[in-house]
Amino acid sequence: MKPYAMRIIKSSVATLSLRKKRSGTKLVRDLAKCRRFLRGSLRILLFSWLVKHYYYINYTEEYVIMAQIDLSEGPITKNMLRFAFPMICGNMLQQLYNVVDTLIVGKYLGTTALAAVGSSYTLMTFLTSILLGMCMGSGAMFSIRYGEKNHGKLQQDLYVSFFLIAALAVLINVIVFLFLDPIMALLSVPADTYALMREYLWVIFFGIGATFFYNYFAAVLRALGNSLVPLVFLGISAVINIVLDLYFILSCHWGVAGAAFATILAQWFSGVGIVAYCILKCPFMRIEKQNRHFSPAAFKEITNASFLTCLQQSVMNLGILMVQGLVNSFGSIVMAAFAAAVKIDAFAYMPLQDFGNAFSTFIAQNYGAKKEDRIRQGIRSAAGCVACFSLIVSALVVCFARQLLLLFIKPEETEVLAVGMSYLRIVGIFYFGIGTLFMLYGLYRAINRPGMSLVLTIISLGTRVLLAYLLSPIPAIGVNGIWWAIPIGWFLADMTGIIYYILKMRYSHETDPGHRR
Repeated sequence: MKPYAMRIIKSSVATLSLRKKRSGTKLVRDLAKCRRFLRGSLRILLFSWLVKHYYYINYTEEYVIMAQIDLSEGPITKNMLRFAFPMICGNMLQQLYNVVDTLIVGKYLGTTALAAVGSSYTLMTFLTSILLGMCMGSGAMFSIRYGEKNHGKLQQDLYVSFFLIAALAVLINVIVFLFLDPIMALLSVPADTYALMREYLWVIFFGIGATFFYNYFAAVLRALGNSLVPLVFLGISAVINIVLDLYFILSCHWGVAGAAFATILAQWFSGVGIVAYCILKCPFMRIEKQNRHFSPAAFKEITNASFLTCLQQSVMNLGILMVQGLVNSFGSIVMAAFAAAVKIDAFAYMPLQDFGNAFSTFIAQNYGAKKEDRIRQGIRSAAGCVACFSLIVSALVVCFARQLLLLFIKPEETEVLAVGMSYLRIVGIFYFGIGTLFMLYGLYRAINRPGMSLVLTIISLGTRVLLAYLLSPIPAIGVNGIWWAIPIGWFLADMTGIIYYILKMRYSHETDPGHRR
């Protein structure tokens, strides 16, 4: 199937090249780039297929069970990495949704369009973080129930949490459509970017429902140790996004709206696809009649676990949104540089975030199973993994900052490149700080202390926002003050989380899975 698809795509591109030769050498070069994009997308699809079959995922319940990893048993580091790997691959592919928009928009629609899409991404991240936080908080409860082997309680939690988060998704969608212009005004969007950003957002908001479906059911599967199925759906949707981006922008000439349409269609594929999979192939998702009712106890537990995690994610992205507003005040050059650099940032430390989520599932399952020693061993193992990965990625980003930025920015745009390189060389060297912070978030969420994760987020983002607004107006510092505020916030939060664990958790034995308050 893959060679056949490749032949079709090669033929289509060749035909289009012949048809458009008279337009000049620039168009020929652009079409060659399109061909490389398409080849890369097919490789991504092939990779997803190979990973799928490596883990023996077939459309039978027998193999679905084999894909699940019981993190309360077996080798700690191996199982944690095995579980984390599909999550890392999945979120890297998820990042392609916006990165592909950024690549194509930056190359073919210009700096102003790039600034509009980049700023839109920050807003969307904030809005979807509310849903993501609710799903993550619920997922932690699902993992605890799975560790306890309490399947009846698990189904009650699934039933209550689904309708709770679905109602929230509908509310968010209504609000953003009603108050789009006031929201944009709060972001200090420049006049030359306003129309393009509004055009992009008006389309992209139709994908909020798809974001809910995918993240909720992915959280359920991951809570039970199945991190591979979400990867499969994301791999296919990433390819759809790439192909539609090229078609809508280069062939249909829909501009930034075309990039948005490509993204939401891909999102709806992954959202609807994973729902269908869970209903058809996962028996535990067919909730038994006795568990299909509103349980006040389940509602309270889900709300307590989800709300604080949701608040943590929202505070984190609100802080980022406030920083985006400050960046916008420096004009479209800084906006474009920040948009490109943030995409590189996301790819660089995304594995650390996903490993933190995998680590959280590991802790939660063992917390439910009351395995204290295994929790302590897992903490030591995770810390070593985070340290090694962070150092490698920091070195790569700092050394190849310019080359990475050229993926998004034209070589002649020297000012944009200079600002972007400054960001990456200041922030990139400190990825160990954000890696440690993700690990602490996962730890406290898993042991049913999401409030501490919220405190760490407030310290990290509060410091970032405060220092950014204090330092950037100083002429000698300027926009670099915003960049330096980021790692300083990370390390202050890290120190707080580690000291709290040593003083309050370790010595009081509150890490004991059997210790509940």
